[in-house]
Amino acid sequence: MKIAFQMDPITDVDINADSSFRIAEEAQARGHELFFYSPDQLAYQEGRITARGHDMTVQRVAGSPAELGPRREVDLSDFDVVWLRQDPPFDMHYITSTHLLDRLKGQALVVNDPFWVRNYPEKLLVLDFPELTPPTTVARDLETIKAFKEKHGDIILKPLYGNGGAGVFRLDANDRNLTSLHELFTGFSREPLIVQKFLPDVSNGDKRVILVDGEPVGAINRVPAAGETRSNMHVGGRPEKISLSDRDREICAAIGPLLREKGQIFVGIDVIGDYLTEINVTSPTGIQELERFDGVNIAEKIWQAIEAKL
Repeated sequence: MKIAFQMDPITDVDINADSSFRIAEEAQARGHELFFYSPDQLAYQEGRITARGHDMTVQRVAGSPAELGPRREVDLSDFDVVWLRQDPPFDMHYITSTHLLDRLKGQALVVNDPFWVRNYPEKLLVLDFPELTPPTTVARDLETIKAFKEKHGDIILKPLYGNGGAGVFRLDANDRNLTSLHELFTGFSREPLIVQKFLPDVSNGDKRVILVDGEPVGAINRVPAAGETRSNMHVGGRPEKISLSDRDREICAAIGPLLREKGQIFVGIDVIGDYLTEINVTSPTGIQELERFDGVNIAEKIWQAIEAKL
């Protein structure tokens, strides 16, 4: 098959951690042809969805993860699969790329389905499952957020469309910085904030559960660094081996059918204690850590799910 990857620069990835690299590596091992382009090279040209990028061969060489051919323009309808894999922020640039990739429907399989990536941002899709999540408010209005904090005392405040743990604050019952943080966030963004009740279980880790076509295939535990509330590996969280619990399976059974129905083939959910906090559909990660811990080829499972749809 011919496979295109829309992602951040492939030359900058960590070969031992990046999930897009691992997906491309497995595709190459299966005999598929690879093409890479960055999101800003995606275009609509008189009815055609095109991209300027490079034929690609990936290699597990530190500092040199890929060999790229000469830059050329392609028609994405000529590809079998197009991967939507650039990292958030989930801004208008990101949203526009989902609109353009939508136009490939019936011509190429876009993974994950861009229509539902657009309609299911990670911190909003969880609102469909209030019985699984901690108390949550999405608001820009300061008085609404203050009322939530007064009710729950210890809270997490974060940007609605951020990623990687950036801009995440814990405000305990004695904290006096809410108004200042609200001024900071609203001073540079028109977006709402999301506020959740703080879950003390985060000290034991924030579990990343990987689902492939709606089915859980394993989990890793991300433990915060000393003095940190955030467990994201981007900010020093430590991955640990962990098994799926009965509660994890209950959560996956509740959300899996919807993910499968909406073409969300590769999804990573975040679970703290007994609570679902995010459903990551834009550019989830965690494959390589899970493969090392469990000795299971998760990338192979992803490609088996894709190939079954073609």
